[in-house]
This record gives sequence, C-alpha cells and structure tokens, in this order.
Amino acid sequence: MPETLSPRFESPETPTFAHGAVAAPHSLAAEAGRTVLAQGGNAVEAMIAMAAAIAVVYPHMNGIGGDGFWLVREPGGRVRGIEACGPAGRLATIARYRDRGLDAIPARGPDAAVTVAGAVGGWGMAEALARALGGRLPRDVLLADAIRHAREGCAVSASEARYVPKELDTLHDAPNFAPTFLKEGRPWPAGEIRRLPALAATLEQLAHAGLDDFYRGDIGREIAADLERLGAPVTRADLEAYAPRERAALSIRRRGATIFNFPPPTQGLAALLILGIFDRLDIREPETAAHYHGLIEATKRAFAIRDRVVTDFDRLRADPAAFLTPDRLAREAAAIDMGRAAAVPLRNPGEGDTVWMGAIDRDGVAVSYIQSIYWEYGSGTVLPATGIHWQNRGMSFSLDPNAVNPLEPGRRPFHTLIPALATFDDGRVVAYGSMGGDGQPQFQAQVFTRYADYGMSPAAAVDAPRLLYGRTWGAESLTVKVEDRFDPGCIAALRRMGHDIEELGGAYIDSLGHAGILVRHPGDGRIEAMHDPRSDGGALGL
Repeated sequence: MPETLSPRFESPETPTFAHGAVAAPHSLAAEAGRTVLAQGGNAVEAMIAMAAAIAVVYPHMNGIGGDGFWLVREPGGRVRGIEACGPAGRLATIARYRDRGLDAIPARGPDAAVTVAGAVGGWGMAEALARALGGRLPRDVLLADAIRHAREGCAVSASEARYVPKELDTLHDAPNFAPTFLKEGRPWPAGEIRRLPALAATLEQLAHAGLDDFYRGDIGREIAADLERLGAPVTRADLEAYAPRERAALSIRRRGATIFNFPPPTQGLAALLILGIFDRLDIREPETAAHYHGLIEATKRAFAIRDRVVTDFDRLRADPAAFLTPDRLAREAAAIDMGRAAAVPLRNPGEGDTVWMGAIDRDGVAVSYIQSIYWEYGSGTVLPATGIHWQNRGMSFSLDPNAVNPLEPGRRPFHTLIPALATFDDGRVVAYGSMGGDGQPQFQAQVFTRYADYGMSPAAAVDAPRLLYGRTWGAESLTVKVEDRFDPGCIAALRRMGHDIEELGGAYIDSLGHAGILVRHPGDGRIEAMHDPRSDGGALGL
C-alpha cells in the first residue's frame, strides 16, 4: 500500500441546490447573492451584489479600492474574461521612489497606493454583460445589501479579528486607518457591530449616479482630491483614463475537460501549467506522497516559467499559450524526478489577502470572480471623503528598470488573482478558486485534482487538508507548509524525498486558502456548491 495522506476527518455533505447557487467567504455576501437569484437575477447580477457586499463586510481581504478579475461562462459555452485591474499612476515612476531613498515600493501609506482601483470598473462591464444575458435588476437593488451593511453596521468577522497584519505599526499609522478600522487603538473584536458611513454614502452615490461615477464623476473627483492631498501617485487624469478590458481566457484540455484561467498580468498561466504537468505524471493513487510530490514539483516548474513570462498583457515578450502545448507540458513533466525533490529557488512571491466567490444560475451562467486589495487592508490608506481603503497591489512592481515587472506609469502590476472555470465533456460546468497569493494556483490544483481526478465530492475536496510550497504570510521560509490531518507516514515519505516539511499545527489554517467550488450537472441542472470552512462563509442557493 502507498504511504497516504489520508485525511483523518469525516467527509462533509455537499450542499446541493436545484435552481441556482452562490459561494462566498462571508455569509452576508452569500446571502446578497442568493437574494438576487431569488429576485430573478442571473449569476452575473448575483456576483455584483456579492462583490459589493464582501467589500463592506470583509475589509481586511478586499474593498472597492482594489482590483478584480471575472470569468463568465455563457449558456452557449462561450467563456468571457473581464480584466478589472488598474495601472500605475502617472506620478508612479522609479525616479520618484529612488529620490526618496527607497529600494522598494513601501507596503503601507500613500506611497503604497500606486495603482488605480479597477474593481468598480469591472462591476460596470459585468453589469452590461448581465443585461446582455437577460438581467433586468436595477443597480440600487444589486448594491442594497452592501449599502445597508455599511450604513447600519455589521458584525466584525472572526477572520478579521484573528488576523495579525504584517508591518502592523506602519499599517496602523497609515492615513485614516485608525479611526476607520481600529476601536480605541486596537482591532475590533469579533462580533462587535462596526459602521462605515462614508463608504455607505459612496455606494449609494454609485447606485444612483452609475458605476462610472467612481472614475469620471463626483466620486472620482473626491477620490482624486484625497489621493493628491495625501501624496499618492494616482491622479484624477489616471482615474478618468481607466477602463476595464475584456480578455480571452487561457485554457488547456485535460482528462475530458477544458480548464480555463485568466491570462497575464495574472498568474493563471501557472495554474494551468501545474494541472497540465501533473496530468502527465499519471499518478493513480490519491492522497499519497506521490500525489503531493507531483503537485509540489509541478508547482516549482510552473513558477519558474511564470516568473520569466508574466507581466502586463500589453508588454508580453512571449505568448503564454506557447507554454501550454502538449509537447511543452510533456517536457516539463519529464524533467521531474518522482523520487527526489528538485532544488528550484522561488523569487519573493506574491502574498495577498483576497476573496474568491462563485455563482451559477438556473440557465447555466457560471461566474468565477476574485477581488482583492493585495495585503490585508491594502495600503492601509483610507480616503476620508469616500471611506475607501486603497490597495497596495503596486508593491509587486520592481524599482529595477530591467526587471520583468518594472514600475512605470500606465503599466499593470503582476497579479496573483486567478478565477478558474472548467467544462467537462459530460456537460458538467465547474467554477472554482481560492484566495492566497502564491498559494492560489496550488490550492486550485489540490481542490480540482481531488474532485476531477480522484472522485472526491466538492465538499470533501475543499475541506481536506492542504499544503503550500513556498513563503506565506509572516513566514519567510521556503518550506512545504502542511495542515494537520495528514497521515504521519506520508509526511515522513515526503521528507525522505528531500522536501522541507513545516507542520503548521492547525487543522484549518487561513494562510492555506479560502477556497470554493460549484458544479452544475447536466440533465436536472442541480448545482453542488461549497465554500471553505477556513473562512466565514459558505454556499447558499435556491
């Protein structure tokens, strides 16, 4: 018998719905999505409502001052991508930071607020797509839950209360952070009601004036004035020039399924590489040392390619699809020694706090969406007039002009954010994803292979213990980090192969992702849906 990573847990039941389902890392976001479905809205409309609600109730993970990426599968099978990530502001030059004696972009404060926030622009493009798919719900209905939670307040989540942000002092010292996200100088306790009145007013204005107001209207004017007053490098002209883009998804064929992920500037290429390489290793036994050795080694090879290739879509020097051909995937798999861990160094990887959410409606419209401000609370900079906390995604730029992703005005930063979809030849449609910085493609691969390759239920695939190769929050070691519930014999086998295993000492660890998956079945159209027990959410539906 192989040495297994058999989880020592009881497999949960997968929630199943007849007509539509949503999954989110916070229960109030899931409820916002279900409410829209119950009112006759489609999955895209449901996701707009969820995106707005989660921006209010989960502010350590995301906000309207951040970015988002959409994959939407239409009932006829077409998959459409919405890139809603903002570029660096026109004042964001390498010289600006070098003249201040900096070797890297700061993590917190106005100098960390480097890029335009694209998420709301993505909502606008999604709103147009929703109407094209038959959606008719007015915007004020879609944003109603978010506005209510911001105005009346909602309980601080357990996730937010237990998070210990990196660079705590500089975060707490960021402009307007303390009066917004601290209570008497300390983080709010879980369960206490917090109100965000300025953000509520902003969302109300967007509901009535239109989402474009964020960039070219009254809200945009207030945002620009605050950014200028605080000394951030994003200007009103940058806001006015911003527009989301529609992008064609990257894809691979694998075991009777087509798997889709997002193109650069995201690391969707790495997610597809891991699955394509792992497939060619032909590992038959799940939850074994071979299973996880294969995933770890595939990750190393995928990240080596990602770090050479992925940059702003308009500045690519190589076609990402060229790395996803059957011949290239076979060569990468052939380079893996199934008995020994390779010593492949990682660059300083992307870290980030993010939310992934999914929705599928009765007509088969499927949405995979991810929204983020990068680090917890982003730059920590809260704009006083609008209550928006701004992302620090521009930290992924380099101040080396010869780097793969150098800082320059108008350039999009490298993104860890990756929504995923899959369609099976038997008619199943799957939306899945996870938060977790560099862990995202790894967690996607673990969840997807458990479900698609090894027959686990969606709930079991998400609930099962995970591992992460590389650095994560507050941990600089290049180890393989594992949750509890793995079989000790398999951990020992991985160590014998040369993997440096770090046991994290917990059964459900936040840094190993908040993942989710929805599966719509052909015939009766039932939808299985699951969101992570590591988060504060779940799956709801009709």
